[in-house]
Amino acid sequence: MTQSTGTAVLERLWQMSRLGNVNWGRLMVIAVPYFWLALFFFIPFLVVFKISLSESAIAVPPYTDLLDLDLEEAYLNIKINLGNYLFLWEDSFYLDAYLSSIKIAAISTVLTLIVAFPIAWLIARSEGNTRTILLALVVLPFWTSFLLRVYAWMALLKKSGPINDILMAVGLIDQPLQMLQTDFAVYIGIVYTYLPFMVLPLYTALEKLDMTLVEAAADLGYRPIQSFFAVIVPMALPGIVAGCLLVFIPVVGEYVIPSLLGGSDTLMIGRVLWDEFSINRDWPMASAVAIVMLVILVVPITLVRNSSKQEDAA
Repeated sequence: MTQSTGTAVLERLWQMSRLGNVNWGRLMVIAVPYFWLALFFFIPFLVVFKISLSESAIAVPPYTDLLDLDLEEAYLNIKINLGNYLFLWEDSFYLDAYLSSIKIAAISTVLTLIVAFPIAWLIARSEGNTRTILLALVVLPFWTSFLLRVYAWMALLKKSGPINDILMAVGLIDQPLQMLQTDFAVYIGIVYTYLPFMVLPLYTALEKLDMTLVEAAADLGYRPIQSFFAVIVPMALPGIVAGCLLVFIPVVGEYVIPSLLGGSDTLMIGRVLWDEFSINRDWPMASAVAIVMLVILVVPITLVRNSSKQEDAA
């Protein structure tokens, strides 16, 4: 007799409970994160997916219902609209926004990794109170408002800001540089904002590094740069992967930093979502954009997770 997976699992749990083999305390502990995931991810995802299949309308809410149900006349009509997804494929603007977001996120992730690695190495090799102080300095920016920190960078990067004043005072430039409203400002804001998300996983991995392996590599004739790529990087790879995911995923959908620090040419999918929701009031199209963006992010994460499992099993 064929059964669905969910039914089979429930029947198995029922049989185990009758035999007294179910650890209900352990089961409840496991159920908590699944409940949290269902409540704050799966259900909102279904709502957004439902809206993406509807049509835009001048109403409240500004979209049509998928189900047209009349119980008295036993009438049910399902109106699924795939036009939003087809329009995403046909209009190059959305494709450019996705590609630009991925490019900016990838470059920002690499820059953040380059800046974070020596910081994490310094913290991991520090002792006692020094390590505690350095970790506190890494986490310290979280104690202030994210928006306030972005506005601070706007003040620093503007033409009359202190950075241009210092460069002109030391004679490096003759006139103020245009740093604000450029991709350069966006990269600075992203690297500064997401630096702790890269430093902390790297620190966790580097703290466990056995320095005798580095010394053994030196005894075998490895130069420092060779030891770095042959010993340190492979040992720190879990931290590198975790940090890159923690930075890359939220940066793809970043809205505040490109809007405040970037120019009109800085095209990111977060700004497209905001424009569709708030300015165009096209909730179905905005929902379709969000669903496609989620799929783009979930696929590489799943691939990385499966490859990690295969490596662990090997």
